[in-house]
Amino acid sequence: MDTNKNIFLKNKFWAIILVAQFWLFYILSKINFAVDFFSHLFEWKKNFHVLLFSKFGFSVGDVIYTLVSLYLVFAIINLIRKKKSETLKQLFIFTNVAYVIYQCFWGMLYFQTPIIKKLPKKDITEQDLKNLTIKYLALCKETREQVSEDKSGIFIINDLKKIEREILSQQKNLPRNITSKTSVAILSVKPSLYNQAMNYTGILGYYNPFTAESQFNPNLPSTQLPFTLAHEMSHQLGFAREQEASFIAYLCAKNSKNQDLKYSIQLYVLKSLLRNLSIKDESFVKNILSNYSDKMKKDRNSELEFLKNHESVLADVFGFTNDLFLKSNQQDGSITYSYFITLVAFYEA
Repeated sequence: MDTNKNIFLKNKFWAIILVAQFWLFYILSKINFAVDFFSHLFEWKKNFHVLLFSKFGFSVGDVIYTLVSLYLVFAIINLIRKKKSETLKQLFIFTNVAYVIYQCFWGMLYFQTPIIKKLPKKDITEQDLKNLTIKYLALCKETREQVSEDKSGIFIINDLKKIEREILSQQKNLPRNITSKTSVAILSVKPSLYNQAMNYTGILGYYNPFTAESQFNPNLPSTQLPFTLAHEMSHQLGFAREQEASFIAYLCAKNSKNQDLKYSIQLYVLKSLLRNLSIKDESFVKNILSNYSDKMKKDRNSELEFLKNHESVLADVFGFTNDLFLKSNQQDGSITYSYFITLVAFYEA
């Protein structure tokens, strides 16, 4: 016990610095000028940041995460076994540096002016959501007829790179009343090196704030891939909040002529509406599902089969931790779709 106490006392300076950082960024998150400064910093550095790591044909961020995880495991084991003050000091310094980089490069973007404040407001009723659901069911049926399918009649994507380029192009045409952010000039979207594990976690993709890379799970059903790409690339654009990144993905598809992108995101909107309404009117949701076209039903069964084949306790664990992370950054939890639906409803009103 004395040894443990001594090594912590010897490193109290670094512990105090870490706690001070927590308080500093908390205070800065409440100051509009500070949030705007970090938002402009992101705009200033993002093209260089993307360019720097886009040259690699693999996810540099995943390699860094792997090396860091190994370092932390060995350092903690070494600390427990040998109780060396120097090991604890290194851990504190590493945590301090990683935390300040994260906050400067990404964390403060969660406190930007919410998109909802830039949209005309109206009262959204349950009937409005039902009407929107019927509209998107019709859109999905129409678009589904214009995409490719495999021998089993399931939607398939023939050119993923074409979709990535289309998303990048559409980011340049986002409504100026919603955002003045500039699109990145270079693609940096990569399959995750952890994609096999991701199959069992429920994670579709993620953005690495340290390398500005967007990672996705290439094993996903084709219905989910274009939306995932557009969502993660919205993070690259500078939208940190999950629901807002989904809304920007929706905007990127709205006027696109790429039918694969449109179908995937129209389907995401439809499913989000159904999730929201399932709590209020289960019979309405069942009726909409029964009115899926035969081709849409095949796609839905493909998604359900993928989920069934990759059921795991990891999905619950990652879902719970992600929910806590979202709430810690003043976002709706991952199980809530109301903010995204509200944005869509306001925009389409």
